Amino acid sequence: MPFATHKGTRLYWRLQGLQGAPVIVLLHGIGADQTLFDAIVPFLIDEYRLLRVDFRGHGASDATAGDYSLDLLVGDVLAVMDAAGVDKATLCGVSLGGMVGMEAGLKAPDRFTGLILACTSPSLTDFWRGRVAAVREAGGMSGIAAAATGAVLSKDYAAAHPGFVDGARYALSHMSLDGYAGCGAAIRDMDVLDRLPGLDLPVLVLAGEQDLATPFTGHGDRIVAAIPGAQSLIMQTGHWACVEAPDQFAQAVREFAG
Repeated sequence: MPFATHKGTRLYWRLQGLQGAPVIVLLHGIGADQTLFDAIVPFLIDEYRLLRVDFRGHGASDATAGDYSLDLLVGDVLAVMDAAGVDKATLCGVSLGGMVGMEAGLKAPDRFTGLILACTSPSLTDFWRGRVAAVREAGGMSGIAAAATGAVLSKDYAAAHPGFVDGARYALSHMSLDGYAGCGAAIRDMDVLDRLPGLDLPVLVLAGEQDLATPFTGHGDRIVAAIPGAQSLIMQTGHWACVEAPDQFAQAVREFAG
């Protein structure tokens, strides 16, 4: 298993696809891991190199205690890119992955050819202040697993795929509390909106019409309004659009990345 190390933390990554092809870095949302993108891989792997990363505290990456920051998570991603020999890539991030993507584009624009920001937000302070406190005070993940899983899938998809819902709920209830709360703190404390007009990269904002966590109105639309030239596409999905409509999601990635 390939690992990179940043600030003493091991970070799991996987690089797949066509040798020498353009690279797409795929960043998952909080409470998930790189398998969130399993359904879109078959649509992209013949044309691109796909670099998937488990955020610290998620998947096979190590968990550290305390609050994380978007800056720390960007450092993790850049360390993985260095370890994988990737100088430049298109970044595609879902939810937390999109938040890290915005910070990465501001911090290290020379490492990226463009950003795909899917089902994400420039500000979620109020909700995540309460969520982080609730998780840490409860001392476990089981108390929020059902509600959190319900927020990331549309009702129709959840009803048609009960096995997937059960698996996602089980995985979330058994993940590292430190990892979830740490990344939750990064969301709580993020400060990107006022800096987005200075983001000088091509940007595509993807949104789900049935996204309960970060609906386009009030979240994605603020990103589009703040970044000069940003484009948007709204799909008929919930928050995990790459799971519910992998073919359409992959097509949007392909058209943007070229």
